[in-house]
Amino acid sequence: MKILHVITSLRTGGAERLMVDILPRLKNNGIDVDLCVFDGLDTPFKRELSNHGVNIIDFGIGHSVYSLSNLWKLACLLHKKRYDIIHTHNTACQLFAAIGSVLCSVVLCTTEHTTSNRRRGWKWYAAVDRWMYGRYKKVICISNKTETALRECIPNFNTPTITIYNGIDVSKFELAKPEGIDKVKHGCQTALIQVAGFRYQKDQKTLIRSLQYLPNSVHAYFVGEGECKQECIDLSQELGLSDRIHFMGIRTDVPSLMKSSDIVVISSHWEGFGLAAVEGMAASKPVIASGVDGLREVVQGAGIIFEHENPKDLADKIIMLISTPAYLKEISDSCHARAKEYDISNMVAGYIGVYKELFKK
Repeated sequence: MKILHVITSLRTGGAERLMVDILPRLKNNGIDVDLCVFDGLDTPFKRELSNHGVNIIDFGIGHSVYSLSNLWKLACLLHKKRYDIIHTHNTACQLFAAIGSVLCSVVLCTTEHTTSNRRRGWKWYAAVDRWMYGRYKKVICISNKTETALRECIPNFNTPTITIYNGIDVSKFELAKPEGIDKVKHGCQTALIQVAGFRYQKDQKTLIRSLQYLPNSVHAYFVGEGECKQECIDLSQELGLSDRIHFMGIRTDVPSLMKSSDIVVISSHWEGFGLAAVEGMAASKPVIASGVDGLREVVQGAGIIFEHENPKDLADKIIMLISTPAYLKEISDSCHARAKEYDISNMVAGYIGVYKELFKK
């Protein structure tokens, strides 16, 4: 069985991280898998996949992921009929593969990674979405809320779906050495960490604003890059918090960074799942997440939920943790137990099950 995964890029993000974690494991389970990337920029994720022996087909750099050249190149790739199943991620890939399938007979599968995106605000686009998803044999949703949001957005949605939760290598975070955050150097007693690309969805600004209500010994460490990073730097300067906020860029040692932090904060406006929340839980750290559906599904009952976009409530939740060591340990332990439910072995088994089902048809 030969599978082609298609994704827009290998920069930062949950879907991109998923490629790094799952494709080598699919290969180890006897699945012949290639990866097609619209934006071929060299990144740590891309290098890691190459080191694992995953064949990467990239369409070059310096152009929009919606470039018609990507549509043409993907259609040509599909026309060669070398693959039994085409598995797409992200909107541009979903759409272009659907268009390409009109020209040649291919079996399409996609993973729905989010509960919200810009196109779902365009009512006129619902017909396009309905046609696009109609070309697919299976839609994998990364949480129950992701499936609910998809059906609410597209009337008469009838493509078969299945929920397979995202997974992580729990042991990688359990066994990581606590390195990378030098609290002594920074005069920090409590290190908050957020691992996310700097884009509107991730709402780093709420965490930055929460530091106004926290002791000076509490610092925030941000891992990632993106178009909103400068706005966050400017905000930290405006609020006089620059010495307590540390921008660490893209890192390949996230397990160690999380292990050396004290509290993991996810303040997103929306999430389909919240991979970074599970990573924090696997590192045995208390996770505090905004009360949006995708995160609530993963975190509630183990970690702590704060009111979405409310920096004061976030600060109150942090103070409750750091002022009560027994409570902090209780939440850390319950988070660690929850993380084991999302071990990547469960996800790999689910994906292989979908492929076998589609391959028989």
